[in-house]
Amino acid sequence: MKKRLVFFLFLFSTLLLQAQEVGGFWKGTLTFAGGCFAQNNIELQIKTVGDGLYGDSYHYMDVNNYIRKDISGSYDPETKKLLVQEGSVTEQALVDRCAICIKRFQLTYRKTENTEFLEGYWTGKLQGTNIDCGTGGTIILSRIVTPTFRDETIPIIKVDTGEINLQFYDNGTIDGDSITVKVNKQVVLSHEKLSGEAVSTNVRVSLESPVVVIEMVAENEGTIPPNTALLIVTAPNLYHRLYMSSTKEKSAKLRFVYDKEAAKNQPAFGRK
Repeated sequence: MKKRLVFFLFLFSTLLLQAQEVGGFWKGTLTFAGGCFAQNNIELQIKTVGDGLYGDSYHYMDVNNYIRKDISGSYDPETKKLLVQEGSVTEQALVDRCAICIKRFQLTYRKTENTEFLEGYWTGKLQGTNIDCGTGGTIILSRIVTPTFRDETIPIIKVDTGEINLQFYDNGTIDGDSITVKVNKQVVLSHEKLSGEAVSTNVRVSLESPVVVIEMVAENEGTIPPNTALLIVTAPNLYHRLYMSSTKEKSAKLRFVYDKEAAKNQPAFGRK
């Protein structure tokens, strides 16, 4: 029995290490005629769970011009092959509007001396369509230690609806908290005092405007710091209750992402 347990633990740790070998940060360039940028850099930030993987992909020209998408897929440690599928656009900073390509990567892990590579080819469909993004092509990514983009953990709510109503209330004791609310960096509510009555605004999320970032800025912290608010999000077939906390040094953020399949698999944040 002890030998079997030791063998099982050895096998488990071996598989775990093999999965971890593809976890991390990978960077390369993409030849893509007609893409969003003149210089098409790609960065994959991969996390592994067993033989599955998830994380983010960044398609960018520089840190001020980029598109971020979530990724999911699988890794076979025996063949060292990865399948990586991009999903929803979760963030974008674009100088000009463009047709976004949702890519699928079929890659193989390789290590030469001290350098690690993921290499293979990619195909893609234009966002929201079944139209190919050109003919695809080959790609080589190499492991990097420091990512170009730091992961800022912002709650994401995927929606398949257009108009969304946001209602802000003081959370707990009404102590004079006041906030400013920005939608995609544009002020929509300014110096609003929180109370038991809602401070309300609407936002619109659609295929044409697929990522909407809500930022709550503390104008003061009331008599009981920090500035805390209850946010109620409503739309047809959508209800969330979230608690947001901000200070004068750090605002609170929430991201809405358009996903036509969202109603089928919607995580709950204090669902009614």
